[in-house]
Amino acid sequence: MRISIEVDLDYAIMGPPTDVLLQIEAAAMADQRIVSEALTVWSDTPVVAVRGEEGIGQRCWIRAENWLKAEYRAVVEIDRQPVDLARLPATPARALDGALVPYLLPSRYCQSDRLEGFVRREFGGMGGGALAVALTDWVADALEYRANTSSGETTAIDTFASRSGVCRDYAHLLVALARAGEIPARCVAAYAPGVDPPDFHAVAELWLDGAWRMIDATRMAPAETIARVCVGRDATDIAFMTVFGIAQFVNQRVQVTAG
Repeated sequence: MRISIEVDLDYAIMGPPTDVLLQIEAAAMADQRIVSEALTVWSDTPVVAVRGEEGIGQRCWIRAENWLKAEYRAVVEIDRQPVDLARLPATPARALDGALVPYLLPSRYCQSDRLEGFVRREFGGMGGGALAVALTDWVADALEYRANTSSGETTAIDTFASRSGVCRDYAHLLVALARAGEIPARCVAAYAPGVDPPDFHAVAELWLDGAWRMIDATRMAPAETIARVCVGRDATDIAFMTVFGIAQFVNQRVQVTAG
């Protein structure tokens, strides 16, 4: 299927000129083709593109003074077939490639080591795809999607305790639980139609049967409708904008439509 993406960012820069790392372009990958795209940044200095985490997508360095304004337009064709995750076998940790090990370990927002006891008690004896499905169902059923109940500092443990949050929190908790169950897991910044409210979206990818499998624990978007922007250990790596200074929100619009 095809999705159309429109993004408008408008932020005031408080204080001296500052560097900004922008990450809003859909990634060109085997299962998603960029049909067309255009990124426009209003800046007096050149925009510098660098590769994203795992070589997926790209980031852009911007030097912003007084204000930051950016516009992104794209059409992405997604070719990703549904997979019956429950049928996928488990892979022992010792059999994983070294590049996957960081996605088994705790990270800043995904403290999987503190959830190992819970996973053993509630899902003992399960592994692989069956465990992934059970964890996804648990997160989807246990949490209430509520805006303004979390912040940029909210961790998976905070969400586990509060039982509420937004897409970022759902992704963090699923990733942390999967890692606690010895399934490599990473966070994904994405675009998806049907997200309510319309915004940048966050989902998870779990390594099952030799491939990354995309899962949206909010249940707002099927995997075959989602376009990746970038991947990483947690929100630290996948933020759409990182400001090395102080920025004040003026306006932001994200619109994703199918067809």
